[in-house]
Amino acid sequence: MRPKIEVVAGIVLNEHDEVLLSSRPAGKAYAGFWEFAGGKVEQGETQLAALQREFAEELGIEILAATPWLAKVYAYEHALVHLRFFRVAAHQWQGSLQSRENQQWAWQKIGQFDVSPMLPANQDLLRALAFPQQLAGSLHSVLHYQNWRLVHASQATSPQDNVWLSLPQAQQQGALPQGFSSVWLLIECAEQVQAACDADGLLWHIADENSAKAACTTLSAGCSQPIILLSSADLVAQFATQWRECGAQAVCVHEETSIA
Repeated sequence: MRPKIEVVAGIVLNEHDEVLLSSRPAGKAYAGFWEFAGGKVEQGETQLAALQREFAEELGIEILAATPWLAKVYAYEHALVHLRFFRVAAHQWQGSLQSRENQQWAWQKIGQFDVSPMLPANQDLLRALAFPQQLAGSLHSVLHYQNWRLVHASQATSPQDNVWLSLPQAQQQGALPQGFSSVWLLIECAEQVQAACDADGLLWHIADENSAKAACTTLSAGCSQPIILLSSADLVAQFATQWRECGAQAVCVHEETSIA
């Protein structure tokens, strides 16, 4: 059985909402490739402690706090690598950046990355970073934030649209829609998360308190795709902070009891 290696990486932002990328130093696999800094979790370390240590060792900054986000698993011949990404907001770190391993570093605008070559495993993550963290509207019409809009696949009018459909609809069609900016699947319970793993993101309709707690558990365990949680105003008021702290992409009030 291949051993499990636990790795953390940090998506550090500055006051301009730019993200920090650094190059892998000479002597390491993929030397010169750009990535989000991080490293292996040592025995007895928490994920946050490992993130703090790695950033201090590699780039000389202090991570004060971090919010868990996506989790990826990569199967290699020598090991199963479990990689957990954390978001670090501008107020959650301090210090002056230093190239302590003779690597390069750069601030990059989300969606306008111009450093290369990029580590191949990060391509899906770079796309996910462009998804909004707050939304307004309704799935019956459109969910939106600034220029980003999400509509049902049957209402899409442009390849630039982000589209959604329910998991049963996708299963009935046998494939996800093609030719759009992103495709999201609407789910109703934790058991459907794995079944929807081919989508770019998930919309999780939270119908009651049990589902709200299940979302916390699922997010804490780590998900490979961004998850937007949709629920009533009462449940959002009760759970929104906890959902975000566990790694939700966004939380949106959606009062309709039936969506799909």
